[in-house]
Amino acid sequence: MIYKSAPFPINRPRRLRQADWMRDLVRENQVSVQDLIWPIFVRDGNGVVEPVKSMPGVNRYSIDKAVEAAIQASDAGIPVVALFPYTDPSVKTPDAAEAFNPENLVNRATRAIKAAVPDIGVMLDVALDPYNSDGHDGLVRDGVVLNDETLLVLERQALVQAESGADILGPSDMMDGRIAIIRTALEQNDFQNVAIMAYSSKFASAFYGPFRDAVGSGGALTGDKATYQIDPANSDEALRMVARDLEEGADMVMVKPGMPYLDMCRRVKDAFAVPTFAYQVSGEYAMIEAAGQNGWIDRDRAMMESLLGFKRAGCDGVLTYYALEVAQKIETFI
Repeated sequence: MIYKSAPFPINRPRRLRQADWMRDLVRENQVSVQDLIWPIFVRDGNGVVEPVKSMPGVNRYSIDKAVEAAIQASDAGIPVVALFPYTDPSVKTPDAAEAFNPENLVNRATRAIKAAVPDIGVMLDVALDPYNSDGHDGLVRDGVVLNDETLLVLERQALVQAESGADILGPSDMMDGRIAIIRTALEQNDFQNVAIMAYSSKFASAFYGPFRDAVGSGGALTGDKATYQIDPANSDEALRMVARDLEEGADMVMVKPGMPYLDMCRRVKDAFAVPTFAYQVSGEYAMIEAAGQNGWIDRDRAMMESLLGFKRAGCDGVLTYYALEVAQKIETFI
């Protein structure tokens, strides 16, 4: 409830804006290093740092370089890195078998990172799009993305990720029932301490393009993902998906994309009061970078303002490609 303030000149709101120290004193929201999850793209090779053209400043790392990146993240105080694979097209198949290969890219990278930096959290994505020759998050038959058949593959994928040392699993596939089958499998296989951050409020968005470029799934994609991701017009439906995932065993939930869906961040937090995260997705990042490079906006200020927006909307944390830069320079921005 907003109280009715005294009239001017008794009430002068600018009194609390007159100096840096005063603004710092009354600031309602603040971004800290502990709020950040850093997405990292992993690829085959050794000694490779490969720029992603559609995401200036973002790279694909070979596993040895991903370990170095994780050490940087840990040194900067970032609590979690999220790994995504750029899978060689030669191992992508209609059955997405590479997803549950214990020796696939993200599983090997997880083991290497946990060996080098045991105290940093590792989050892995549970979905088939990096491994599926059709580019979809689920198995495809006759142009239809199959739900129940996909669940069996996601279950196997989740288990090999847990065995590799993942601390958080992020089911992003949006198949019905996937949280229940993953949580049950984890409990039955003595992985009860592996947390699930469900991509519960995930919309069929136009903002994912650069990410698909980064993981190499965009070129393989046939059709779109509207049959399983949420219609951008439907906020009530998104709340129902959050409720479902929590009932099935999710520990944390995510809104994706972020900036165009700040209303969903606030609605989710207010409705459920659970740990709520947003993914500042590749398209959001690319827009800020492009506008900054063209001199149309102050890139650094826009970066921090966008992250403050997530905090103001109720998010407990943010997956952002800016994580390392913000963590290393946060005293400059505050």
